[in-house]
Amino acid sequence: MQSFELLSQKFALNFEQRHFPIDPASLYDPNQYFLQLGGKRIRPVLCLMGNELFDEINPDAWHVANAIELFHNFTLIHDDIMDKAPLRRGQETVHEKFGENTALLAGDVMLVAAYDYLNKINVSYIRSIVGLFNQTAREVCEGQQLDMDFEKRQDVSLAEYLHMIELKTSVLLAASLKLGSILGGASQRNQNLLYEFGRKLGVAFQIQDDYLDAFGDPKKFGKQTGGDIKSNKKTFLLIQAMAVADAPQKKELKKSLSGSGSDKTEKILRLFRDCKLNEWALQLKRKYLEDALTHLEDVAVISKRKEPLKEVAQFLIQREH
Repeated sequence: MQSFELLSQKFALNFEQRHFPIDPASLYDPNQYFLQLGGKRIRPVLCLMGNELFDEINPDAWHVANAIELFHNFTLIHDDIMDKAPLRRGQETVHEKFGENTALLAGDVMLVAAYDYLNKINVSYIRSIVGLFNQTAREVCEGQQLDMDFEKRQDVSLAEYLHMIELKTSVLLAASLKLGSILGGASQRNQNLLYEFGRKLGVAFQIQDDYLDAFGDPKKFGKQTGGDIKSNKKTFLLIQAMAVADAPQKKELKKSLSGSGSDKTEKILRLFRDCKLNEWALQLKRKYLEDALTHLEDVAVISKRKEPLKEVAQFLIQREH
């Protein structure tokens, strides 16, 4: 098994090619701009690792990995529009730089390009690969809609939020691993165990993301601190604050949520700290990581082959950006 770092380098070289036509430049250049911003490329590399856990990397895994990365970037372009986010990876978002209408179309053709790569794989895998890819794409859209729905509600439970996160974030990590395992010839049981590893890891990943949005260093994180607070997004932190705050704190929290500006963010972050949510989030993240690693341990391959995935799991939940 190759390390995450080595496979990341190999994937980056493979992905450097141009994925779009030249004309019209006004449509395709925004996508080239967005892709050159980089990113961690976690999901496509997990696909390669899911394959290599069971066998040598199947050439088709590179096509599927490309499709996963393009799909993920399609979701980011559209998410940024919906969130009215000014920055992504420390740079202007596509809709800020090129306009909202162009960003919508750019995201659309990014998705089309993803399916072009799926169309290149061996026909014997098409049904299972495209079936899981489509199921995952649908679930990600469902998760995004729930995320927007929750912005209008004050009574979102932790269980509802967890379900939304599994759809919006976890299933793509999980599917990336499972797609690779299908190409690696894994048994159905091993495919499902690897999927559950990715699903639990995805929740831990999102907890870390929510944590960094509130308590991270914006220079390292690449996004504005308190971005979720500014857009009234329900997060692990906000939902838990509503659950554990005393009466005066809850009153202050509700009042602050209806406000705006930097003062709103500072007040809510102070309430988060008063409720010790930074400590709570780190504990919850560790729980999901432990659950994820238990599923990985149950995969029926020798332990040594699982080490790179264990290292990735630790990296994802300890990252600062």
